[in-house]
Amino acid sequence: MDFLNESLSKIKPLYDDKIKEAWRRIDNLTKPIGSLGELESIAAKMAGITGNLVNMELKKNIVIMCADNGVVEEGVSACPKDITRVVTENFTRGITGVCVFGDFVGADLTIVDIGVDADFDNPKILNKKVRRGTNNFVKGPAMEYSEAIEAIETGIRIIDELAYKGYNLFGTGEMGIGNTTTSAAVLCALSDLDAEVVVGKGAGLTEEQYRNKIDVVKRGLEINKPDKDNPIDVLAKVGGLDIAGLCGCFIGAAKNRVPIVIDGFIASAAALCAVRLNPLVKDYIFPSHMSAEVGAKYMMKEIGLEPMVNLKMRLGEGSGCPFAFFIIEASQKMMKDMGSFEDANIVNDFLVDIREEKAI
Repeated sequence: MDFLNESLSKIKPLYDDKIKEAWRRIDNLTKPIGSLGELESIAAKMAGITGNLVNMELKKNIVIMCADNGVVEEGVSACPKDITRVVTENFTRGITGVCVFGDFVGADLTIVDIGVDADFDNPKILNKKVRRGTNNFVKGPAMEYSEAIEAIETGIRIIDELAYKGYNLFGTGEMGIGNTTTSAAVLCALSDLDAEVVVGKGAGLTEEQYRNKIDVVKRGLEINKPDKDNPIDVLAKVGGLDIAGLCGCFIGAAKNRVPIVIDGFIASAAALCAVRLNPLVKDYIFPSHMSAEVGAKYMMKEIGLEPMVNLKMRLGEGSGCPFAFFIIEASQKMMKDMGSFEDANIVNDFLVDIREEKAI
């Protein structure tokens, strides 16, 4: 807990002076004021995070937390539990969605076994196992409070190590059968939203299985009574080791002043926990896409951010992060190579008036 508290205390606000300087540059580019929309906001936020107006040397890494969830005993997923192990192995073969899209944008992967109920003999899988999957949360807490802290601190340490190696743009992925159930439970616990509103069908549930999933989330919350004001208690009682590990990744990124991208619904649950532990974490986060999970829009509302795109994706794994990487890098290309009004020989009183009005 000391390491977690120390990490939270090291998170500082964005560089406000650099944000203002970035906006001055952006508003002087040869385009109508605000015409590049969110790309402009992304560029200004990047300047606030890094202290640099231009960040062209972005070394990208998607951290994938893999863990099993005891709640699968309740029939909340159409997939068998062993799929967690199989897909974790497949990440190392380069054949999954996140592997393909990550390779397309030049992103490396860090594959972490933080709680898979299996043993791996694979040097490409980082063994940080806290325990072999969580307990079934309708029978009691998913894990011990100390285990939730250990998982969070594991995520922080992984980002610390990767940042030391020069990585400066992170993505967040996960693999764990049953983790849309745990994520929905975390969202309900932290927001007071009803399970009927935020629970989705996940990987192809029938209507009967879907109704059961809603009931399982409700029972888990009623049995465990997680403390809304304590995200660690929520993670320990109804969360998962993958979510807790990713929560640490968001904290670690903010601590190291590097941008980090949310993938989908599960990564959003982790981001929400991190932001509740320290609201400054939010300033270092970029949401990639609007997940097709029904609870995704509520997750974004609770965090207070808007996704860059909506591709109706719900794969998970971190597969949405490469698309955000591309957009972030495009914003930096804009900052580096787009000409100013002066470069384009477009300077007149009308443009000056617009800039002054925007400043007011």
